[in-house]
Amino acid sequence: MAYRKTPAEIQRLSSAREHLVARATEVVAEVGWSQASVTAVADAAGIAAGSVYQHFPSKAALAVEVFRRAAGHEVDVLASVLTGPGSPVERLTDGVRVFAGRALENRGLAYALLAAPAEPAVGGERLAFRRRYRALFAEVVREGMAQGLLPPQNGDITAAALTGAVGEVLVAPLGAPEENDTDGLLAELTAMALRCAGAASPSPRP
Repeated sequence: MAYRKTPAEIQRLSSAREHLVARATEVVAEVGWSQASVTAVADAAGIAAGSVYQHFPSKAALAVEVFRRAAGHEVDVLASVLTGPGSPVERLTDGVRVFAGRALENRGLAYALLAAPAEPAVGGERLAFRRRYRALFAEVVREGMAQGLLPPQNGDITAAALTGAVGEVLVAPLGAPEENDTDGLLAELTAMALRCAGAASPSPRP
């Protein structure tokens, strides 16, 4: 008869895997993908390096899981803003501000997700998540056109431009000292996003 793990063992392994991914995310945020070796991650998790392979077949597989979890959370946060209350222009403004603000609050992880040198498997994930960001921006742009708040345009092209521009603008500040002008950067970035979509600046929220 084949051995079957008990519920308690399954729970233990699941908890250990979650702990490992959390510590790996912290290591990546601190030193980047290239320096986040299996040994470094294992040390952070308080386990032997060989134990990492009980949960992931390779360093690349672990890196992909870290990226998917962290980037997936950011996509979910952006989606909640872009599909939330307010006009399409207000939601676009808030979405860019929230996305950039969160990146600037956790610069090491944000840089790892957006631009840090990484192995091909992570690069492939970056492309997939950029498509998800584009889809979210495209939808809010199309809503803005339908409501007469944005001029006629190709929503997919505008969304691609927004996705690329926001990421590119953030790359340098993410590596800058913490004391740079975050408020000024967010104001300029949101203004750029509105210009890109052809929108007038919305009135401040009450």
